[in-house]
Amino acid sequence: MKHINLIAAASIALLASSSVVLAEDCNAAGTVGTGGSASAGGTSASSVGTAGTCRTDGGTTSSIGSGGSAATIDGKAQSKTHVNDNGDKLKAQTKAQAVDKGTFSKSRTKTSTDGSSLESTTRTMSHVPGEKPVKNSTNQKIILPEQ
Repeated sequence: MKHINLIAAASIALLASSSVVLAEDCNAAGTVGTGGSASAGGTSASSVGTAGTCRTDGGTTSSIGSGGSAATIDGKAQSKTHVNDNGDKLKAQTKAQAVDKGTFSKSRTKTSTDGSSLESTTRTMSHVPGEKPVKNSTNQKIILPEQ
């Protein structure tokens, strides 16, 4: 019991001695996000991406996320996500695809931010042999105002 009190007292002392950091308000901020899914026969694929940026007097902070999934009854399914951090530029791409013989579904989302603009695009497609493919595309782009 004494060890718990000693740990609690040490924790309180540490917290009391810590410096306080206050959040700054964003001078310019934005978020984008797109997603989509496709299905045909016994296949399905989905992908989603989102990004956000906050510009303050102290600099720019950005975040990005992306993911996807694919499923099939008897065929092959795969999903891949890649995120690239290049200084103030963030890029993410997710590809998901399910194939069962000639029937397939696929979804791809690309999302990026460079501190002054944000963009996300999702494209989906599904196809059953002998039928016309079903395609869809969604795009969202924001350009932040100059300071």
